[in-house]
Amino acid sequence: MAQSIDRAKTRRITGNIFKGSVGNLIEYYDWYVYAAFAVYFSSQFFPQGDSTSQLLNTAAIFAAGFLMRPLGSLLMGRYADRHGRRAALTLSITIMASGSLIIACIPGYDQIGILAPILLVLARLLQGLSLGGEYGTSATYLSEMASSGRRGFYSSFQYVTLIGGQLIALAVQIILQQILSEAAMMSWGWRIPFVIGALGALAVLWLRRTMDESEQFSKMDSESRESAGTLRALMQHPKAVLTVVGLTLGGTVAFYTYTTYLQKFMVNTVGLPKEIVSWINFSALLVFIVLQPLAGMLSDKIGRRPLLMSFGILGMVLTVPLFLIMEQTKSPIAAFLLMLAGLIIVTGYTSINAIVKAELFPTAIRALGVGFPYALTVAVFGGTAEFVALWLKNIGAESLFYFYVAACIAVSFLVYWRMSESSATSHIEAELENEEASDDDRHKVL
Repeated sequence: MAQSIDRAKTRRITGNIFKGSVGNLIEYYDWYVYAAFAVYFSSQFFPQGDSTSQLLNTAAIFAAGFLMRPLGSLLMGRYADRHGRRAALTLSITIMASGSLIIACIPGYDQIGILAPILLVLARLLQGLSLGGEYGTSATYLSEMASSGRRGFYSSFQYVTLIGGQLIALAVQIILQQILSEAAMMSWGWRIPFVIGALGALAVLWLRRTMDESEQFSKMDSESRESAGTLRALMQHPKAVLTVVGLTLGGTVAFYTYTTYLQKFMVNTVGLPKEIVSWINFSALLVFIVLQPLAGMLSDKIGRRPLLMSFGILGMVLTVPLFLIMEQTKSPIAAFLLMLAGLIIVTGYTSINAIVKAELFPTAIRALGVGFPYALTVAVFGGTAEFVALWLKNIGAESLFYFYVAACIAVSFLVYWRMSESSATSHIEAELENEEASDDDRHKVL
């Protein structure tokens, strides 16, 4: 009987994790399609010029989308802490679908002039609003739904699906490259992935409406919900907020450098063909995605802090050499191995950052606490990483970017070094233990 109950509970957890994760996948697919196809559509939205200038313009819009993420995390985090994780996740996927559909339908600069980049910016801001709310709410939901002792493993699926979204975007790119000419890709083929994203979001919308609410949120009383998700309540946890900012800074810069910017680096700086670069990215990210749950499981056994420390140390020491070597290589295999080395290093952050942040905050402020300081940091540092790299390349000082990435990781390393082990001081576990103790006391009285 007990085994049957355990199996049913495991199936319920797995089902809800899947529903939460697949929505995360579509959201990040929609987000990364922009970066993956920028090399094709950048000329469609801006006046004719050199390719670096056009990519710089699209990178600026990519960064502008990130500026909306703090607002999205603030609005959606408050909504999730007051009305539930499920309701907020359903709303975020709806907004993302709208942004993708708009991008798919915008005429080019030759047709509507300056209105084309303006509409592109507006659609990207809408997507940024959605993604800003998605991260904190998704991280909170996965962490709360996971069973005790396996939270690192289950919460790692946030980055499994995040990377999966990018992987699917690259897969779509590779398939289209095989069946369409480059002229067709630049003319209209780049619109296809945005249509796919919008349609996928509609399917996810139905899935998210059928998933369970987390136990922690369901047990909150009405009085707690009234005061939940406010900035005033968040400011009562200044140490946790600063910890989220510090541990995110280096991780987000490294992540976007090795996953988003590296594709353009291989084309613009290394000189590899776009099609080869797509395969390199796809293969490296495929390995990267497998590493996430393995590292998450490891964190359940040895703690979160050792993995963060390994990322900090290796990132500080090896980032500059990796890029300097890649500059000189002309071998696709060597480029793949160098990219994979960078992604292995970043795994120490990506696999566990969601659970670490969730463990820092109580239920009433968790979605906002995880999402808002994270989104601010990503907007300032992660979203501008590609822009900074392209700007430095444009002025002939690209190598300074390598040192910039290493310096950001060094700042985060100082935070990892000073912070306590989050799994040992987890608010999630403490609240569950208090609930169980209260239940025991009630049973004794009865």
